[in-house]
Amino acid sequence: MPMIQTPGQGLPARVLLRAVMIGALCAAAISPLSDGGPPVPRRELAGRASVFSEEPSDVAARVTLGPGGRDIRLAGDLTEGVAARVAALLATNPRVERLHLTSDGGLVDEAMALGALVARRHLVTYVPDACASACTLVFVQGRARYLAVGGQLGFHAPYELGPGGRMEAVDPDVERAAYLAAGVAPDFVAQTMTVAPKDIWVPEPTRLRAAGVVTGMVGTDRFPDSTLDADSSPQAARDEILHNVPIFATANPASVDAAVAWYRDGYLAGRTEAEALAGLRRRATTELRRQVRSADDATLHALGLVILADTTDADICAAVAQGDLVTLDETLRRARPGSPGLAPLRAGRSIEAQTHAVVGFESKGTARPGRPVMSSVCTGPITAIRRALERAPHQAAHAIRAVLMGERSAKIASAAAQ
Repeated sequence: MPMIQTPGQGLPARVLLRAVMIGALCAAAISPLSDGGPPVPRRELAGRASVFSEEPSDVAARVTLGPGGRDIRLAGDLTEGVAARVAALLATNPRVERLHLTSDGGLVDEAMALGALVARRHLVTYVPDACASACTLVFVQGRARYLAVGGQLGFHAPYELGPGGRMEAVDPDVERAAYLAAGVAPDFVAQTMTVAPKDIWVPEPTRLRAAGVVTGMVGTDRFPDSTLDADSSPQAARDEILHNVPIFATANPASVDAAVAWYRDGYLAGRTEAEALAGLRRRATTELRRQVRSADDATLHALGLVILADTTDADICAAVAQGDLVTLDETLRRARPGSPGLAPLRAGRSIEAQTHAVVGFESKGTARPGRPVMSSVCTGPITAIRRALERAPHQAAHAIRAVLMGERSAKIASAAAQ
């Protein structure tokens, strides 16, 4: 049974309060867990609360009403009073049909009360990122229970905190009965109750579906975006954008401000996560194309050398062939640790800064092994770059610029021949 050993320290000393909470977890260690199948890929636009906390923060969940009054968004710990806050929203918003859950856990009593509300109102439950411990007691009460592709559910046996915050095992009858009453398979429930409180079990989606925990896996185009559920402030929106589309860090500040406003407004209006990511990538592409048009010859020449050095990587090659500058930036960053991607393209800098940018495009370290290149996709653009680099810097830059801008093959060939 795959699980993570956790120290279980840093918990608040709630003497004799029965709780189900997460111990210290490492996000990087969670993703590869499986029940024998391949790991579930993380979503591109992962929310700030998309992984289990390294230590329980014991901060009450943020509970907000979504756009159109159809969704309630809950992000944070299930502390005392959270269920009452959700009940108050439900009482004044009869159109609510879904509860978004992003939580590391909390008090069992709160989870049971919240789960009862979910069942009584026949709500759908949805986990966009992560739901663990007591949170799963709420999740399984949904009329339909959806987990986003790349999302995670974490389970372990209940415990209570004794003197000094010491974990003490408790009779799991309450939790066992709740899972069984929700239709979860008995063998799955039994396995959950064997997981030590200091550990966490993250089953694969196939196991969750088979056990009746999850009724459906959904993509990021199904429900309103939840990436800002924990914090929808402009700063949180900016952090989210820079984390998921890092090339925005080199964009004109006004362009970033506009992207932040667009992203946040869309979240508040109910735009899906898939739509948000696609829109951000379009905006980043527009900015990168502006930078390519403005870049000096030396910078474009240096970038051509980097691309040519990595043409054995099919992802880089495909991005070049498709003129997809955002994907090219992301792939270059992954291919070489510490790579600036396309950041050195940023225009409007001093000669000294431009010289540094060229250095930034130089190869650093050993490139990762790439997938075989499909010559039918890459031959034209890569050949154009190779021929361009044999020419004078200005001619080379002209041809490389044409390739990166996604110009037609004839124009690329013409540029390379000039």
